[in-house]
Amino acid sequence: MAVLHNPVNREVLRKQLMEETFHRVTLSFYRYVRIPDPPNFRDQLYSEWHALGCFGRIYLAHEGINAQMSIPEHAMDAFRENLQQNEYLQGIPLKIAVEDDGKSFYKLTLKIRSKIVADGIDDPAFDSSKVGRHLNAAEFNAAMEEPGTLVVDMRNHYESKIGHFEGAILPDVDTFREELEQVPRLLAGQEDRKILLYCTGGIRCEKASAWLKYKGFTDVNQLHGGIIDYAHQIREQGLPNKFKGRNFVFDERMGERITEDVLGNCDLCGEPCDHYTNCARKACHQLFIQCPACSERLNGCCGPTCQELLDQGPTDEATKPTNPHLGKYTKGRLKKENQKN
Repeated sequence: MAVLHNPVNREVLRKQLMEETFHRVTLSFYRYVRIPDPPNFRDQLYSEWHALGCFGRIYLAHEGINAQMSIPEHAMDAFRENLQQNEYLQGIPLKIAVEDDGKSFYKLTLKIRSKIVADGIDDPAFDSSKVGRHLNAAEFNAAMEEPGTLVVDMRNHYESKIGHFEGAILPDVDTFREELEQVPRLLAGQEDRKILLYCTGGIRCEKASAWLKYKGFTDVNQLHGGIIDYAHQIREQGLPNKFKGRNFVFDERMGERITEDVLGNCDLCGEPCDHYTNCARKACHQLFIQCPACSERLNGCCGPTCQELLDQGPTDEATKPTNPHLGKYTKGRLKKENQKN
């Protein structure tokens, strides 16, 4: 019987990952393609990719696939061949991580979703296939120099705070769903201006560019392959780099450095820092920026309260913050708690 999930404890899996003697390649890919039977497709992919030793987080829906993965380097040829033999994944572009220690994922997870990116759109007249113009790195750089161009970051605020394109509009949102609501309002009255959209790997811009065109914007463009491909292209072609700082990623790395610029600040003391972490107290697990000094002072916790509870040992889940998402547990709240102590 095929293996369709991993029942091993996450701490054991992390330990096994750290003990691996071979290198892994972190990559991502997506495709909007009609998948008639996502559950069956999910089981097929899990069985095939598990056999190759692949790790990652993959979302499947009737509208397509969105994947972030870690592939054993020695299995890369077999993985590429597996994709090529799949009717839905043939020729799919792979975006290789810019900065990679091979420790991005520790298990393989494939989940069925209603959409591969939660967008909150429920409008039967909207056609997501009518996307904007795709630009490569050189074209994106040139378009940024044109008078009147508007550059919009289609990522969440905690992503853009540690890295973004020069002069970009950085919406203060926690989710992509909120961004699709806010961006048309931010750009209202400027429907005829050139719009440049960018995100991590391109998937959010596919939906966002089509949405802006649907909302009446006439010159909508998107960075093909996102920040990840942009970083590779500017290095390979010797182009000017207009992205500064780190690119936030949704895996164990939590970021890959594009330039040495440090745009963020420690959420506890305010010192320049762009290192994201989760609170060491698992019942909290707050995502925040923490400098080395604060990490040592608080044992990796987000504040004295969690540090005290962590020191006491296992704690009741009832003490977990009611909404532990970054943006809800704000920089000001973190600072206030630390100033009290």
